[in-house]
Amino acid sequence: MTIRLVLGDQLHIGHSWYQERREDVVYVLLELRSETDYARHHIQKVIGFFLAMRHFAEALQTAGHRVHYLRLDDPANRQSLEGNLEWLLQDYRATHFEYLLPDEWRVDEALRAFCLRLAGISCAARDTEHFLADREAVKRQFSGKKTYLMEAFYRKMREKHQILLEPDGKTPLFGRWNFDAENRKKLPKQVAIPPATPFFRDATEVAEMIRNAGVQTIGRVDARRFDWPVTREENLRLLQDFLRFRLGNFGDYQDAMTGRDWLLFHSRLSFALNIKLLHPLEVVQAAVAYWRQRQDVVPYASLEGFVRQIIGWREYMRGIYWAEMPAYRALNYFGHEAALPAWYWTGETDMACLRQAIQQSLDRAYAHHIQRLMLTGNFALLLGVHPDEVDAWYLGVYMDAVEWVEITNTRGMSQFADGGIVGTKPYVSSANYIHKMSDHCAGCRYDRSLRHGPNACPFNSLYWDFHHRHREKLERNPRIGMVYKVWDAMDAGEQQQTLAAAAAIKNNYEAL
Repeated sequence: MTIRLVLGDQLHIGHSWYQERREDVVYVLLELRSETDYARHHIQKVIGFFLAMRHFAEALQTAGHRVHYLRLDDPANRQSLEGNLEWLLQDYRATHFEYLLPDEWRVDEALRAFCLRLAGISCAARDTEHFLADREAVKRQFSGKKTYLMEAFYRKMREKHQILLEPDGKTPLFGRWNFDAENRKKLPKQVAIPPATPFFRDATEVAEMIRNAGVQTIGRVDARRFDWPVTREENLRLLQDFLRFRLGNFGDYQDAMTGRDWLLFHSRLSFALNIKLLHPLEVVQAAVAYWRQRQDVVPYASLEGFVRQIIGWREYMRGIYWAEMPAYRALNYFGHEAALPAWYWTGETDMACLRQAIQQSLDRAYAHHIQRLMLTGNFALLLGVHPDEVDAWYLGVYMDAVEWVEITNTRGMSQFADGGIVGTKPYVSSANYIHKMSDHCAGCRYDRSLRHGPNACPFNSLYWDFHHRHREKLERNPRIGMVYKVWDAMDAGEQQQTLAAAAAIKNNYEAL
């Protein structure tokens, strides 16, 4: 008898495991307090994971596989991975234990140690057959080099999988690999935003089970109208919705922010991808096929930007994770120590941009990448928040947040806590960028044009204060040099007032 463990983010029905039905194999899926409690998660995230796992277990059973599904409130649940596995191996009198390689370092280590302790039971780990590059691909490609470079990795992935290339298999379509420069437009008022496709279902039973168990969560949910697709079929519909109604404008407005809508032209597929209900290659191939049929309405720059996010950035960040863990989670390049403002957990701030991004995150467990990077992440970095606190917030609040993708984007790209492993410079801005890419400033009580004074936008003084206090570490960065030229050209009195304004904010940021 063989026990095969399927983790909550390993719901890949196309895996070779499932291509044959065997009576001597039992697939085990577990709802665990050890997983609900290692971070304080959004209530929609916990509900979504459990619903997706339950539907996946039903799909396996329908296909004729033996499944042991353990719910959170089952009296037999030991509430730990190791405790339940020990019991189930004994209960089924199993002689073999198999699992799919986890994507989180802590779970990988736990299962490795568990297998070493097994007596009289053979153990084997299999690849999830989901990612397009193996764990070591990034580390191997950049071995002996001082820095990683996503663009080089992305090009190699395009060649490896023959995506968007000329017939020679080496030259990129239209002679360029990257069309990112075309994808940074503010959203005009006249551009219509398609309504999000709803996936309402009643999740009251699961929500009540979670609350009755005492699981501590964040965020809000109307459990009677839970609005996340949690099956493969639903997410295939979501993919088609993106291709038909959003891909054409995705490129132009992927960095845009507005109070008019929460989804804009984004796909909302990251949750399905990260729990493996959809395969990255099938998503990319579907997008490429759609573009080939409708090049008159889908600009190539839009397609390339979407493809780059999936086979470039997503795979690259996973490679960084496995190349740098576990040391990566302790990095704090700037030595930041401030606490995360309490209003990150409520959205109760007068800063219109942050209020919009945070309340949306709490309401929907979703925000797009620029809201995360240039609003919530930007402010936390300028304020000097400890990376651990920023990590905990991002890991908890977003539906798609699993550690391998969250920590590299947060501690690396957003907070520059890794000192440049992921990004070439800190991604910080004053109010000018926010005004350029959004409509938030128009309705804000803070004035985007002021650096100091009671109505000055806090982003402005904090921006200059950040560069001033970290000058020794940043001045020689070729992408930042101009900032210091502007700062040095300022009148000394203006500099002092700006720094004084930043100091006042840092001493009383809860009142913003």
